[in-house]
Amino acid sequence: MKAADVIVQIFFSCLLLVEAGCESVVPTPTGTSPNLLSIYASYTAAELDIMPLTEFVSAGGAEGPSRLKVYVSLLDSFGCQQKTPGVFRFELYDYVQRSAEPKGKRIIIWPDINLTKAAKNNKHWRDFLRAYEFNLDFEPERNRSYVLQATCLCPNGRRLSADFTVKCTK
Repeated sequence: MKAADVIVQIFFSCLLLVEAGCESVVPTPTGTSPNLLSIYASYTAAELDIMPLTEFVSAGGAEGPSRLKVYVSLLDSFGCQQKTPGVFRFELYDYVQRSAEPKGKRIIIWPDINLTKAAKNNKHWRDFLRAYEFNLDFEPERNRSYVLQATCLCPNGRRLSADFTVKCTK
């Protein structure tokens, strides 16, 4: 009888160890666990930044047509630059001096640039900068400041926006 009690105790001890082991992950229909989805959510685009390299440039020398060369980076919640699909929209406003809101009247809005397809996304991506480059046609007035607003419509439904003051010095 003592042998039977010892076997029962060993069996229940082993059963207890097996049941108290690591938590199992139950996969969702997409093949990832709910915990993993929340972890990866912090790696999606959380902020848009217009880089200080943004400037007016002349396409064909000093007398040629001008364009606005814009460098935009998308940052995740950790502040790291990343490449991600999205639709970019650029608007240019008058700069209002000595104002709490420096954005004045809108001068131009360029057509949306859809970077959800890999080929077009790669065309604008500059890996050495970890940023996107856009060339927007515009003839600025001399010694005048403008406010550039960039907006990115992300695939997850978020709308990221940033403003940048740029001055024409030509």
